[in-house]
Amino acid sequence: MVTNYHTVRGYGQAELEINKSRFIAYVDRVETEEAALAFIEKIRKNHWDATHNCAAYITGEHDRLQKADDDGEPSGTAGRPILEVIKKSALSTTVVVITRYFGGIKLGAGGLVRAYGKSTTAGLAAAGIVERQLHTRIAACFDYTLLGTVENNLRNQQVQIVDKLFTDQVTVIALAPTGQENILETKLTDWTSGRVSLTQTGHEYVETSVRLPGLNG
Repeated sequence: MVTNYHTVRGYGQAELEINKSRFIAYVDRVETEEAALAFIEKIRKNHWDATHNCAAYITGEHDRLQKADDDGEPSGTAGRPILEVIKKSALSTTVVVITRYFGGIKLGAGGLVRAYGKSTTAGLAAAGIVERQLHTRIAACFDYTLLGTVENNLRNQQVQIVDKLFTDQVTVIALAPTGQENILETKLTDWTSGRVSLTQTGHEYVETSVRLPGLNG
């Protein structure tokens, strides 16, 4: 699993008018190529009367799937600029569709490249950008008398608690950045004077909002 990457927060939409043409950007997070293609098809059905519905996406393990479609615009003036903005923003698992309604003024090749790039940037900003960092779930099982101490220390260390289980002992499930599990496990051992049972129980991603130049302001 990838330990960390950037992607969009979720669905986003933005609209620009450039030389009387309407450019509507639609953005979403997609974990598979099938999801990307389904999103593109949905937008195209919704805007069946548009002059063009150009698209690009990056998804798959290690961003191995990267596709762009000009949808009738001159070759290389639409899909590729959309894809390049996604790549320059270092985003994964992202799909963008730009719907264009022609306004009567031709933009030329350079104008089209700039228009589709600017529209993509606006769409990504509307969707928002997050960093997803892989964390390991650590289950710490100890006596009830230690719960207050453990919880206070975890809170002070800004460690996220995802669950608490109460049986004959209490089990606190906390998250540690993958690769740094030993740091949290050492602290838990110290806080409980060794009276703790530690088990790694799987992984999950934690999302944090980020600001990227030109996207988030």
